[in-house]
Amino acid sequence: MKLLNALQNTLQKEPNYVTDDGELKKWVVIEKAYEYDADLLGLLLDESELKAAFFKEIKGALVFNQSFFIQFLEQKNYLNDSYTAYKNKVGLTIDGKYLKQRNEVALVWPFKDCILEGGQSREEDKREEIFFNETLAQDEITQLLEPKVLTNAKRYTAEGVIPLFGGVPEGRGGFNRNENGTITDNLIIKGNNLLALHSLKKEFTGKVKLIYIDPPYNTGKDGFQYNDSFSVSSWLTFMKNRLEVAKELLSKNGVIFIQMDDKYKDYLKVLCDDIFRIENFIVNIIWKKRGGPPNDKVIGATHENILLYSKTEEYKLNKKPRTEEQKGRYTNPDNHPKGNWSADNLMANVKGGRGVDSLHFAIINPNTGEEHFPSSNGNWRYNQETINRLIANNEIYFGKDGNGKPKLKRFFDDLKHEGVSVGTFWEDLPQNNSATAEILKLFGSVNEFDTPKPEKLIERIINIGSDVGDIVLDFFAGSGTTAAVALKMKRQFITTEQMDYIENVTVERLKKVIAGEQGGISESVEWKGGGQFVYLELKKYNQSFIEQIEAAKDTESILGIWEDMKAKSFLNYNVKIQEQEKHLEAFKLDTLLNQKQILLKLLDFNQLYVNLSSLDDKDFANTLEEKKLTKDFYQIKK
Repeated sequence: MKLLNALQNTLQKEPNYVTDDGELKKWVVIEKAYEYDADLLGLLLDESELKAAFFKEIKGALVFNQSFFIQFLEQKNYLNDSYTAYKNKVGLTIDGKYLKQRNEVALVWPFKDCILEGGQSREEDKREEIFFNETLAQDEITQLLEPKVLTNAKRYTAEGVIPLFGGVPEGRGGFNRNENGTITDNLIIKGNNLLALHSLKKEFTGKVKLIYIDPPYNTGKDGFQYNDSFSVSSWLTFMKNRLEVAKELLSKNGVIFIQMDDKYKDYLKVLCDDIFRIENFIVNIIWKKRGGPPNDKVIGATHENILLYSKTEEYKLNKKPRTEEQKGRYTNPDNHPKGNWSADNLMANVKGGRGVDSLHFAIINPNTGEEHFPSSNGNWRYNQETINRLIANNEIYFGKDGNGKPKLKRFFDDLKHEGVSVGTFWEDLPQNNSATAEILKLFGSVNEFDTPKPEKLIERIINIGSDVGDIVLDFFAGSGTTAAVALKMKRQFITTEQMDYIENVTVERLKKVIAGEQGGISESVEWKGGGQFVYLELKKYNQSFIEQIEAAKDTESILGIWEDMKAKSFLNYNVKIQEQEKHLEAFKLDTLLNQKQILLKLLDFNQLYVNLSSLDDKDFANTLEEKKLTKDFYQIKK
């Protein structure tokens, strides 16, 4: 509504755009927009808010976004609830054409062109979600997704916990950075993950090598429940908003692994084809999560899917490192100077008959004089000159007794950096029960986590998708498995979580890792402890009122909170305080539970945190330490 009001007020300054009754002549303005009228563009450019909304900067030049401006004006009515103008149209379309008109398919759902804040703390489970429309509520979206003020930063080290700035000599403290100025600290961020991702953009866009997420599956058992009638649509919008900004954070050669069960996997696949482009889909990995189906099921799920996408065609993946058992297959029974070896097939992998004469010939065993030919439908992998050289160098194996068929000696030193190819069916890894045991060992209970992921699974993903020193991002931190494994594997991790258990589970787990805990992959990677991480929070605003309401023990406390809310909180745009006050006596007689629910509904859930633009606003009471932390993170000099 703010953007629409600003546009109307500005256009009404031009008499030719207004009727005698003071109404805006939209058709005149639209015609001027089609003509790129200089006076119209000048009016828009004079207002910073309109300039930001309707112009794009391209290589230092401002370009008028004509189609967006006209589309904005052509809407018959501004939708007060900011819902999409197409919320009731559901179908398979692309570029506005239905499936019967094209061969391509796109996934379309209610609210697709919206932003869903989607908080996940338990007190928000049953709330009515707000969808901000990308066309009509652009100013609300800009405010929602603006970087946030940061607070409560601490550095966790093997020696203990220290303030990020306090307790160090003057001029020191703050974030560690590399020669390019990028933060090199491991980060745990508490707050809504969509808003945290947008707060990371300035610092980490194009720098994250690997993203792994295990998002809510929308099963009704994972704290992701909505009251509206479009639960699938809500989930798709929730995922779309986060995956779009995640793509921006990925490096040019980066990849993303997304874990999902069968229920929404196909929806997710089409969504990701749209966001990352179908040509950047690499593979769907099947992980065997349990040995057999649950006893209460006729057909029970024993696997989960992991969709793998790259950001561009320049992605880089690594082969799986060899296990100790695989390394043990390489020995040196003849004390060859090149070291350990294993006998390998000398035949070419590609079948083709005798199509290549230079590769189809007799190899003569120097011990017996016997001739050996490749099979009738194959060839040797090397030409005769190379074979003769290999025989002279004792790199062809003719069996233990020297009278067998020729095989190639594959030397370990030639292969140790190459690794082993990985298939798409991962049944050789620990299963969910192993992960549950890991959590039980660490904390004595499973806490909120019904299906944690084993460290070995995350280890394989990190091995495949990143190298030592790369940035690994997981914006659904959960119990902190990704961060724990990344730390043990010498990667830089960034992880986010809104739920309160981030402090007593996620952070505590990482403290144990720094101290040298020996669960999960610790033994196989020879982890002895060490490292550090920085914990910080998005500064709460309305979120603090939510927590006060939930903690209230009686009506007197609730009334005190209401007085504070009237003075300091962001209320929903349609809340009239005077109307609320008229019914205050009836409110006092209601149950405590209903009183809490009423106050929660009055709050604007898209003003949960303090925006960066409000850093110096006295109303938000940002401390000097919060200002110093926030400016250091975003590299604001003044």
